[in-house]
Parts: sequence; structure tokens; C-alpha cells
Amino acid sequence: VQLQASGGGLVQTGASLRLSCTASGRTSSNNGMGWFRQAPGKEREFVAAISWRGANTDYADAVKGRFTISRDTAKNTLYLQMNSLKPEDTAVYYCATSLTSTAGRARNTYRYWGKGTLVTVSS
Repeated sequence: VQLQASGGGLVQTGASLRLSCTASGRTSSNNGMGWFRQAPGKEREFVAAISWRGANTDYADAVKGRFTISRDTAKNTLYLQMNSLKPEDTAVYYCATSLTSTAGRARNTYRYWGKGTLVTVSS
């Protein structure tokens, strides 16, 4: 399975961006998926997760109410709508496929990872 994230860029505080993550190869729509991010000098952290049917979602407190995770299983694509962006959202954003039909917050519960897309929010 290969994951390709896209949609990052340079925006100002308060702007919106939508990230996409397209899966190819031996994909399965029966797995949960998630978004993580890594800021310079910091560890990779959980951002959002969605179950395989999309019925269950989870968000880090820092993004709750501003970010929305969704997926289109027919297109093998995961999305992250990011609104009201802040400078502290600046990071490389990674998508990942969970080992199971659910999707948690721990990195070791994810099997496949994309290469990431850079989001920079200027103040």
C-alpha cells in the first residue's frame, strides 16, 4: 500500500486548507485511517482519526472544532479539512492506515504511512 498526501502549502493565520491522501496498491477500505503531524524539533503527534466506515472520528484537543477528517472509500482517499489555521499548526502532515478497522491515537497502531505534506501558517 502506498499513501500520497497532498494539499499542503503556505497560508496566513485564519486561512483554510484541505489535505488529501490517496491510497494505491493493495488497498483495503476496511481499515481505519489517521492524520499525524510533526513540527520542527518535535515528535510526530496525533491529529485526527476515522474508522473504516467513517462512523467514528477522533481529534486531538488542539484541532477539535477546527479540523474535520473524512474519507471517500470509493476513491481510496482520506481528507483533512483544516479551518482557522494557526501558526502552531505548522508541520509536516502525514496520513496513515490503521492496523484495524478502528483508528486510535498511538503511532504504533498504524501500518502504512505516507511521505507527508508541509503546511506552513504565517502570523
